[in-house]
Amino acid sequence: MSPDTMITHFVGASALILVAAHSGGWLARRLGQPYIVGQLATGIALGPSLLGSAAPKAYATLFPAAIGPALTGLAQFSLVVFLFAVGYELDLRVLGVRARSSVLVALASFAVPMAVGSGGALVFWDALHDLGMPRDPSPAVVVFAGVALATTAVPVLTAIVRENGLSRTVPGVVAVSAAGVLDAVCWTVLAGALLNAGGGDAGAGLDWPWRVGLTLGFVAAMACAARPLLRRLLWRTRLEPSLRMALLIGFALGSAWVTHALGLHVIFGALLAGVVVPREAGGTLDPDLLRPLLSVASLLLPFFFVLSGQSVALNGMTGTGWAALLVVTLLAVTTKTVSGAATARLGGLDRHDARTVGILLNTRGLTELIVLNAGLEAGLLSAPLYTVLVFMALATTLLTQPLLLLNARLAARDRRPVSARSTAVKPYAG
Repeated sequence: MSPDTMITHFVGASALILVAAHSGGWLARRLGQPYIVGQLATGIALGPSLLGSAAPKAYATLFPAAIGPALTGLAQFSLVVFLFAVGYELDLRVLGVRARSSVLVALASFAVPMAVGSGGALVFWDALHDLGMPRDPSPAVVVFAGVALATTAVPVLTAIVRENGLSRTVPGVVAVSAAGVLDAVCWTVLAGALLNAGGGDAGAGLDWPWRVGLTLGFVAAMACAARPLLRRLLWRTRLEPSLRMALLIGFALGSAWVTHALGLHVIFGALLAGVVVPREAGGTLDPDLLRPLLSVASLLLPFFFVLSGQSVALNGMTGTGWAALLVVTLLAVTTKTVSGAATARLGGLDRHDARTVGILLNTRGLTELIVLNAGLEAGLLSAPLYTVLVFMALATTLLTQPLLLLNARLAARDRRPVSARSTAVKPYAG
């Protein structure tokens, strides 16, 4: 394929991806689901399992192999920008007066799914071997299985909290705060698993102790040197917004390149870059920085969803795969909702508010997809198991809104006076 032809295909495919994915997100929102659900479903629909099976010639024309590297590069760019914004927004000071409850909820909703996921991987390893996993499980694979069950999607959870009017309620605050702590713990454990695995081709020339030492040194340099340098360069000199944005995105890309070279994924460099960027006076976020970052990320993230959909092998799912999907989804929903709700109840919330916290923490969405793609790239997942976990992420995210509505109805019924609930007509006894 000539360069001109490849550019033509890339432009056409990009137009289709942007329009289809954002249309799918709009439709999902109209149906009462998060925007991301529609985008993910669209990405899977444009992949080889659906479009490739239904119209193989059209699929080959729209997505020839030659444009794969360009689509992957754009997907990675959008991911770096998005996670840079996530890191910049991350602020554990929002815990406030609910700090103890939120931390306990976060630790419980991490530890229980982590233990069940890792233990389940060992117990059911023969079934996972049938899904393309190696004969013997490595420590990195076992840890990754736990992280895959323990992940919560903070951006999607925050959007659901906002759309349901829970932002200023106790369960909404506890859930968002706990998710922030949980997110930090999951990224740290995932980094350890990827370092142990070698991160695929990246970092393969370095032994594990060297990767750990260099990673810790890089984190220290970012915290001790990059942060004060950025504060002096960007805020004291008052650069114009466009130049400041270019420098910060370049900084995020450079940080992502370093972590990828160390055997980690680009996601860690992007997150770290966002965390070390100094805030405005008083710790407030700079809207002139955050708004365009989120706009660029939300516009381009469909490329990441399509990239995720390209690896979904739905037509290769066997009976073992469907059984694994059912078991994994049940474990994912049960461990998250029960551990989150039980700990929130012990923290002083009533049972309805505690259930709300557990249901919200069950949202996996985009963060789960990022984790799964990192695991697939590092060789910690087979294609069939990746497909199972992607559909688990979609199912748990889809269940969040209906479960919230059901919980709200139960709460409304229980809070009505007893006389109002006694509607049955007593038989005449005279």
